[in-house]
Amino acid sequence: MIASVLPTYSRAPLTFVSGEGSWLTEQDGRRFLDMGAGIAVNALGHAHPALVEALTTQAQAVWHLSNLYNIPAQQKLADALVDNTFADTVFFTNSGTEACELAVKMARKYWFDKDQPERVEIITFSGSFHGRSSAGIAAAGSEKMTKGFGPLLPGFTHLEFGDMAALEAAISGTTAAVMIEPVQGEGGIRPVPDADLKAMRDLCDAHGALLIFDEVQCGMGRTGRLFAHEWAGVTPDIMMVAKGIGGGFPLGAVLATENAASGMTAGTHGSTYGGNPLACAVGAKVMEIVADDVFLAEVNRKAGFFRQKLEGLVAAHPDVFEEVRGSGLMLGLKCKAVNIDVVNAGYAQGVLTVPAADNVIRLLPALTITDADITSAVDKIDAAAAQLKGANA
Repeated sequence: MIASVLPTYSRAPLTFVSGEGSWLTEQDGRRFLDMGAGIAVNALGHAHPALVEALTTQAQAVWHLSNLYNIPAQQKLADALVDNTFADTVFFTNSGTEACELAVKMARKYWFDKDQPERVEIITFSGSFHGRSSAGIAAAGSEKMTKGFGPLLPGFTHLEFGDMAALEAAISGTTAAVMIEPVQGEGGIRPVPDADLKAMRDLCDAHGALLIFDEVQCGMGRTGRLFAHEWAGVTPDIMMVAKGIGGGFPLGAVLATENAASGMTAGTHGSTYGGNPLACAVGAKVMEIVADDVFLAEVNRKAGFFRQKLEGLVAAHPDVFEEVRGSGLMLGLKCKAVNIDVVNAGYAQGVLTVPAADNVIRLLPALTITDADITSAVDKIDAAAAQLKGANA
């Protein structure tokens, strides 16, 4: 008999009932150090007091307003995003998947309105993850994402990650946009080199194509800058944001320049819940905290501390781990052991990590994690590695 919750997840045998900071408590009382943060969602940890206050204050006023009306919390968050980024305008969604849908629509509508309706092709890269909607899986293109869900939405060209020569050959007069994650998350914590992001910007400019960055996982301070592309000194035309922007409350957004958004006039897109008062009240508070230069400097300091400890961990267990990857507090351990075995061994030691492609485990802690909790996490992963070696001895 099928479960009442559709069984599309392979769930760990854990049920968490409360959380505080970087820690979660299981219903049997055990405490776990959360190094996944809901897959980079709980940017400020669990039950952050400022977010709890923002949510409860808004909840006591009004929960939902249709986008037929002005929403003050939405305007506040949009203004903060525009003031702190390349963007001129913002559309709010409930998730990264919905942000992908709009980014694709926006790029294609842009060219339609410029009397070039043939420009519908969007170039993407292997290892990418852009959500699980029809557009998202078509954009990723991998068999894992697309098998059994055809016919797929057409208009996507898939290139190998890192193959800039292939991109230069592929981009043409039918290209609407190039879409990429500045740091791949699901694909195995693979940063795109700064030089490649700059080259993509130059190629798009040369051919008039739009550049779309998917910063759903790597954005909102995760890499030590507000958005990961800032390290390369380039800006996109369109950017997808979600996960950390809501600090745990469902919220996403598409940020765009005035030019790129020019086709999205009244009636071309909408959302019932996107930009609702509860989500935007929390998002505005997250922005207030995360966009602060002092906060980001502290993320960078902790990232350096964490990476140094992880490098020591790899050196201590060369038969379990191969290398450290990533940027800021978006780190990955490339494993020699089976990554799922490492994740499961971590459960036994009281630490939560997240598997990814290329046999990687992701380490995506709250940006507010303490040095003591970083040290504890590495100690627990060290014990998990020792446990694996003992089991295989």
